[in-house]
Amino acid sequence: MTPQLLTFPTGFLWGAATAAHQNEGNNTNNDFWQWEHLPGKTADGSTSGLACDWWDAGRKRAEADFERAAEMGLNTLRLSVEWSRIEPQPGRWDEAAIERYRVMLTHLRGLGLAPMVTLHHFTNPLWLAERGGWLADDVVLRFRRYADYVAQQLGDLCDMWCTLNEPMVYAYQSHLTGEWSPGERSLWRTLRVASAMAKAHVAAREAIHTRWPDARVGVVKHLPILDAANPRLLDRLAAGAQDRLFNGRFFNAAYRHNANPNDDFVGLNYYGRYRIAFDLRRPFTLFGRNVIPPDAEMWDSPWPDREVYPHGLYRAIRRAAAFGKPIYITENGLADADDVRRPRFLLTHLAAVHRAIRDGFDVRGYYHWTLVDNYEWAEGWTTRFGLIALEPETQRRTPRRSAALYRAIARANAITPAMVEEFAPEAMAEIFPKT
Repeated sequence: MTPQLLTFPTGFLWGAATAAHQNEGNNTNNDFWQWEHLPGKTADGSTSGLACDWWDAGRKRAEADFERAAEMGLNTLRLSVEWSRIEPQPGRWDEAAIERYRVMLTHLRGLGLAPMVTLHHFTNPLWLAERGGWLADDVVLRFRRYADYVAQQLGDLCDMWCTLNEPMVYAYQSHLTGEWSPGERSLWRTLRVASAMAKAHVAAREAIHTRWPDARVGVVKHLPILDAANPRLLDRLAAGAQDRLFNGRFFNAAYRHNANPNDDFVGLNYYGRYRIAFDLRRPFTLFGRNVIPPDAEMWDSPWPDREVYPHGLYRAIRRAAAFGKPIYITENGLADADDVRRPRFLLTHLAAVHRAIRDGFDVRGYYHWTLVDNYEWAEGWTTRFGLIALEPETQRRTPRRSAALYRAIARANAITPAMVEEFAPEAMAEIFPKT
């Protein structure tokens, strides 16, 4: 017998995830704005510019996009606040920036969209970067002070908080590969940054809970699947070493000394799987290199070594569940400008989430990355993740076909065979296997 639909729990959160630097535009006072204006730092030589033009209060493009999300049937939106706007100089708070965020959060709530606010999504104030960024001796205290101020000013409008977005991605890109500011290539500094961010998470969580004891606070961890390319011992050792560094180290640092009972949830970002082969020539990546297995479905450029692997989301949920906290899928999406593969990607990954819930894992919500095409860091404007297409030059928005699919899913709180038949019939057997 084939099931008729995959129904999600009552009250399940359907959302989209966004980020300040990638959406607001003209974030001129942070380190990434400075970095992206240096020659050769982005794939296409582009800069964020207006991005999605969310910051201008007169044009109200953020509010219009929030309304598009509400019409889509979403009931939550994840966004970040920009540290460099709120604290443009050490100890100086910008009331106008806080007021803009208050307007945005109030508008979200008025539309029935519960805000999930992230305090740090990769960018740092220039004044912090000049003092060493996350290597500065007082960075944990400064981040705690920032978190406390933001919670004081915005806590009446938000009760879901993410302290840090993907801290290991930030540490890796900024201090190991050198692809982001400050462009370092040091494993030792990468580990120091990761340790500082783990401490900052705990400090920020405590600051928010002190202001708002009932607030829900967690950290967002990118949890890729890192599997051995082959069953041979050396491949398994290389994959295991990379997994311990990238996935295990931050959780161990943040949750040591029984710290995790005070977290209220785990935020989980998932984008796919990497196959790791031992390579003696790669000590910088713990003697492992990514390989492309035959017949695997891979991402397109700029991440052609990343495998599309829906079951990996189930595996990531199972791993995150070990911390005994509710789980939110805080990011999951596919770069697909033509919107040919995204409908199947969305359906198969949501089917994996449903399977996890069915098996008893406490998953409370799903945030698709992203709502509107936005600026994608070192990739510039070369990638398109949005449910809604954006022309940066004109700011013209056009909903993609996948937006209609997500609308149908969110409004039904379910995946039906009719949806699969309409949007990705080739995935029918995978989503509704015959029993």
